[in-house]
Amino acid sequence: MFYLIGTLFVLFLLHKVFIRLQLSKAKHPSLRGHAKMSKRIARLLPFYEYPDAEIFGVDGAPKSIQQQRLSAFKKLKNHFQEKSPWSLIKSEEMQGMVSDVDFTHNYRVPFQFRNYVAREMKIGIMSNASRGNEVSDLDGNWSHDLSGSYGVNLYGYDFYKECMDQGIRMTRNLGPVLGPYHPVMIDNVQRLKKISGMDEVSFHMSGTEAVMQAVRLAHYHTKRAKTVVFCGAYHGWWDGVQPGIGNPRRVSDVYTLKEDCEDTLRVLRSRKDIACVLVNPLQALNPNAGSTSDSMLVASDRYAHYDKNRYISWLKKLREVCNQKDIILIFDEVFLGFRLAKGGAQEYFGVKADMVTYGKTLGGGLPVGVVCGKHENMKRFRSDAPADICFARGTFNSHPYVMGSMNAFLTRLDQPEYSRDFEIVDKEWNQRATYANEMLAKANVPLKIINMSSIWVPLYTRPSRYNWMLQYYLRAEGLLLPWIGTGRFIFSHDYSDEDFHLVVDKIVNACIAMETDGWWWKSSELSNQLIKKKVGKELFKVLLMGRRKHQVVNRHQVKTDTPH
Repeated sequence: MFYLIGTLFVLFLLHKVFIRLQLSKAKHPSLRGHAKMSKRIARLLPFYEYPDAEIFGVDGAPKSIQQQRLSAFKKLKNHFQEKSPWSLIKSEEMQGMVSDVDFTHNYRVPFQFRNYVAREMKIGIMSNASRGNEVSDLDGNWSHDLSGSYGVNLYGYDFYKECMDQGIRMTRNLGPVLGPYHPVMIDNVQRLKKISGMDEVSFHMSGTEAVMQAVRLAHYHTKRAKTVVFCGAYHGWWDGVQPGIGNPRRVSDVYTLKEDCEDTLRVLRSRKDIACVLVNPLQALNPNAGSTSDSMLVASDRYAHYDKNRYISWLKKLREVCNQKDIILIFDEVFLGFRLAKGGAQEYFGVKADMVTYGKTLGGGLPVGVVCGKHENMKRFRSDAPADICFARGTFNSHPYVMGSMNAFLTRLDQPEYSRDFEIVDKEWNQRATYANEMLAKANVPLKIINMSSIWVPLYTRPSRYNWMLQYYLRAEGLLLPWIGTGRFIFSHDYSDEDFHLVVDKIVNACIAMETDGWWWKSSELSNQLIKKKVGKELFKVLLMGRRKHQVVNRHQVKTDTPH
């Protein structure tokens, strides 16, 4: 009897170990795939900076190149000061008062260069006018927009200003009344049901809130505890879907697994605790890699690759497994929704989700989040247990002005110029990316473009410590970038061929200036591996010294500056 019990107990333990090993195998081998470990490493990572005298030569460049870079840096600095004095003054007033400003101000470049660049290279972050695909600073300087307003600006700023004006006119008589709904909401719901192919809709105040509710509903209806997200994918700043760096809370209900991987499918088939799987279709552009940012440009090994057919194959396999195991499949289209196709990723990739979240551009210029889902997944109460509910409200979730602006947006989607076949749109932007790469190759500069429709990721093809400087050259050429710098270019679909060719010229000119000013100088032995190895040694030296203020690292030693 005891022998039998012991045998069963051992078998039980072996089964647990096997399940755990399956889960570990489905995690990406990088730190991005191990949320808890990445947070521990992030806490240990010490700050250090390079001495001012060596800031332009950490790649081993000779003194002549360092002096060339210093002169170019000062020239750029003077350019911004002379061109945008008022914008710089008002932008600097924001620092220390708005936490978002302080954060982005400190994460534009790799941290070893941060203090020097933040102190010496001031840039304006204020605007007061927009038109089409351009934005003006406070000094009247117009820049072509490559930020896309973080995904909102799909059809050009005039389009959204018209949607906002039309929506406010439509609902002005009701004004800010909340509780009762403006009747325009009925048309919005009907249009969203048709677009998403779902039964019900709920409105929220942001994309993050929409994802929060979709995940909560999935847990509520499946009575399961775990959410699966894929390595590198972003689903908003809610800690329930952001288990790693950036979230100070300990999260134990999220599995971060590899995308496009049979090991992940095995985990989904074998476990009984998974409520939902979240898919951000943007990850098709950089599977299992995080959002690209210039603050992470330590070397030139930024990665992006887009294979539409392979991603379709993966999504179909994922859909099949979720069907088999009654796992709710959620497409997070807050960022990409309506850019790829009118029917979003479901139409573009030909795979049906159980729930879809939208946001950003759908608000027609005003903030919004939306969840669309099947009846059985959207219900917030149980008929047989009246106190068992899944509560979600939010004061401004159906603000009349937002509903009006959304209606103007959705109505325009039926017009021919905004409902073009996605294959035609894809072809147009693929041709444009090809043209840009041809121009970059002709200029013999170390930059190339990988695109997914109108979203571009610039990749650097020559080992360098100074790729992050390109963002300042692009700004000087009159291009508006997001705070992540050259991490991603987001084009609006109102770019004419003339505007587009002008932007490509500006990108090429910025790259030629970078090359001419010595930032892409390279010794014969310099490689991405060597750069990262050197930075690793610098980190190790600082760790050995312990945490101190004003630490700096040069090529030969670690020392501590006298406090200012």
